[in-house]
Amino acid sequence: MKSYKIILVLRIAVAIILIQTLRFKFTAHPDSVYIFETVGLEPYGRIGIGTLELIAGILLLIPKTIWAGALLTMGLIGGAILMHLTELGIEVKGDGGVLFYTAIITFLLSTIILYYYRKDIPIIGKKLSF
Repeated sequence: MKSYKIILVLRIAVAIILIQTLRFKFTAHPDSVYIFETVGLEPYGRIGIGTLELIAGILLLIPKTIWAGALLTMGLIGGAILMHLTELGIEVKGDGGVLFYTAIITFLLSTIILYYYRKDIPIIGKKLSF
């Protein structure tokens, strides 16, 4: 029961991280526009990725779809980490690396959540009983 409460806190934390960044993406905040212009995905990538992050955040809060929210988050944030390492750099516009380190933490928390709910994954979940 204790581990369930910890995972619940992790789910809520990841959902908050994902959802709180949406105001920057959906309002075309200059920093968000700069990031997506730099990687060649402005404006459609910014809006599309923001929409997918909203979906991931919601999926993390619905018991039957937690695994899908964690997996989607890992994919989205994995892409963000890759962009930081290849195109953006660790520090973006003098943020001291906050965006990058937040992405790393979010990716790790999502990995923990997915591991906890691995048996709920359709088709392969029952085979993942390690």
